[in-house]
Amino acid sequence: MIVILKENTPKEVQEQFIAQLKQYQLEVHRSQGVHTTLLGLVGDTSAVDVSKIESQSFVQEVKRIQEPYKKANRKFHPADTVVEVGEVPIGGDHFQVIAGPCSVETEKQVCQVAEQVKKAGAALLRGGAFKPRTSPYNFQGLGEQGLGFLVQAKKTAGLPIVTELMSEEDLPLFAPVDLIQIGARNMQNFRLLKAVGRQNKPVLLKRGLANTIEEFLMSAEYIMAEGNENVILCERGIRTFETKMRNTLDLAAVSLLKELTHLPVIVDPSHATGLPRLVEPMSLAAIAAGADGLMIEVHNNPEKALCDGPQSLRPEAFAAVMEKIQKTKAFFQTL
Repeated sequence: MIVILKENTPKEVQEQFIAQLKQYQLEVHRSQGVHTTLLGLVGDTSAVDVSKIESQSFVQEVKRIQEPYKKANRKFHPADTVVEVGEVPIGGDHFQVIAGPCSVETEKQVCQVAEQVKKAGAALLRGGAFKPRTSPYNFQGLGEQGLGFLVQAKKTAGLPIVTELMSEEDLPLFAPVDLIQIGARNMQNFRLLKAVGRQNKPVLLKRGLANTIEEFLMSAEYIMAEGNENVILCERGIRTFETKMRNTLDLAAVSLLKELTHLPVIVDPSHATGLPRLVEPMSLAAIAAGADGLMIEVHNNPEKALCDGPQSLRPEAFAAVMEKIQKTKAFFQTL
């Protein structure tokens, strides 16, 4: 339920009213706009007397929300949310690129790539220390050692780091990590979602391989319901009948998500297509669709990469793509 207050409703009146609403055992989230104030009521609103609320002289309108996701809903929070990752803002007018290798292999490798992607314009460094793989016989990542290499790369290049958490048991190891990634396979691991929701570090949530947009937003809601509202959504392609690409990139979902939620939405064209030659056109298309950022895989020696080498860009190719990304961003800012 949303209660819209009239313009210039005094702060003390708002506070008294919020205190009354909380007597219904509801969470009340206030969103201050230029002309109006929105109060989002989260919880069982069946006992709320709508007519009594509407009778208040300072109440403009009361709306019931049909969607099951509340905190992630743009109706609750009309303004875009900006998530701060270290000192890097994502969302609103802040478009950012996350880049780096799929997997951390050596300290030298990840530090070198970190410096190269930063030079090209990336604002955050990605790299997997713990890797979920389809086959149990494939490289699973270096684990805690890989995290150490990633932290060293952070010191070397001065970029905030992004890496995937697979188990809540490993959460204490992620203290130096700036943005915790929840991968597609764990999008509905509700225990893990609750765990990252109980800590205050920003979370990058990837869409599952076969999940609907509403299921995606409900997973974000799990995190936010625990108190952590610093969530970034990532469209990384969904599984369809198509076999020419690794997945099918759903760019329509990006535009729709921007309507439905106030959370930042980024796109991963590397995992979505699995083809490095498609990273550039899909990156530019993502900007046109309204994405708040991109996540691109970059490796200095893709042929010898231990994970997802074929879909990674070489640093020089990434630099060329970044030039076009910056030009495309500048173009859309003029529209």
